[in-house]
Amino acid sequence: MLLAIDVGNTNTVFALHDGEAFVAEWRCKTDAGRTADEYFVWLRQLMDFQNIGVRAVRSAICGSVAPKTVFNIKKLCETYFSCTPLFVSGSETRLPVEVRVDAPHEVGADRIVNTVGAYTAYGPNLIVVDFGTATTFDVVAEDGAYVGGVIAPGVNLSLEALHRAAARLPNIDVARPETVVGRDTLSCMRSGAYWGYVSLIEGVCARIAQERGVSHDVIATGGLSALFAKSTDTIRRVDPDLTMRGLVEIHRFNAAKG
Repeated sequence: MLLAIDVGNTNTVFALHDGEAFVAEWRCKTDAGRTADEYFVWLRQLMDFQNIGVRAVRSAICGSVAPKTVFNIKKLCETYFSCTPLFVSGSETRLPVEVRVDAPHEVGADRIVNTVGAYTAYGPNLIVVDFGTATTFDVVAEDGAYVGGVIAPGVNLSLEALHRAAARLPNIDVARPETVVGRDTLSCMRSGAYWGYVSLIEGVCARIAQERGVSHDVIATGGLSALFAKSTDTIRRVDPDLTMRGLVEIHRFNAAKG
C-alpha cells in the first residue's frame, strides 16, 4: 500500500491507498518538533485498530508546506516502513503536468498536488479554491499546467487576527449568518467573515476568468469548502479528497516512469 502524507500549516493527514481506493485516513496537528518515533507510535496504534500491518506499506509520498517537518517524515518512512518517500516539489519532482510560472521552486507542494488531482478528475480550465490556513486559488490551464493563482489569508486566520488586534472583539467560529446586515457585534463579525469570503471567492474567480478570457469550473477543497459552497453558484464542486488523490496520481506517474 501507498502511504500518502499531506503536511499542511495546521494539520497533517496520513492516508493509505491500496492501488484502487483509500482504505484509511488519519490526521494530527502539524508539529515540527514531533519525532519519527512519535509519529510511528501514533500511527501504529491507529493501524492496529483497523487491522493493518506495518509491512502493508510499501511506498510513500509526501507533500509538505512545512519544511521543518521533512526530516522526521523522511526518517519515519525509512526507519519504520522501509521506504524512501517521494517529496513533491515544483522544480525537482517529475509531474504529469507542467508548473508554468516564473519561479517553480517557490510553488507550494499543496498547490501542485491540488492541480494534479483536479486536472485528473475534472479536466482542463479549472480554478481550485483551497480553504486552509490560507485561502488559495490555483489556475489549471487547458493542458493541465499550473499557471499561477492567488493567496489570501484564511478565514480563521483573519478572525484570529481581528480578535488579537481589536480588544473588544471576541474570537468566534465561522458560521453562515441568516442576514448580511448584523444587529450586534457577533452577527456583524460573522457576516464580515462569511459573506466577505463569499464575495472574495466570487470576485477573484470572476477576475481570473476575465483576465484569461476563459470560462473555468471552480473546484473547492479544504475544511470549510462545503460551508461556503452553500452560498455561491461560483463553486461547481466540493471535493474534500482532492489533495490526497493528487498525491496518489503523482506517485503513480513517477512509479510508471521508473
